[in-house]
Amino acid sequence: MLESAHAACLKHELIRRGLRVASEVPLPVVYDGVRLDAGYRLDLVVEDTVVVELKAIEALAPIHQAQIISYLKLSGKPIGLLINFHSLHLKDGIKRFVV
Repeated sequence: MLESAHAACLKHELIRRGLRVASEVPLPVVYDGVRLDAGYRLDLVVEDTVVVELKAIEALAPIHQAQIISYLKLSGKPIGLLINFHSLHLKDGIKRFVV
């Protein structure tokens, strides 16, 4: 399945369980005191605390970890999950980050 399909299904399941979930949340960059729309979008934000970055790729690379860490720093959110749905066992495709 495509990443977008996984995102829609995961959002549905989280909402069904009573959690607040926002998808495709714009993430501006503040530079020189100016708020700039740099095109960043957070796949999911759960309970305004957890940033969830979704992938459906062969294997996660260090750039994907750098991406979620950057998103956490820019958003000020404390917890991030990087989830790769293209894993034989989903549990092996989940990485947790705390900043």
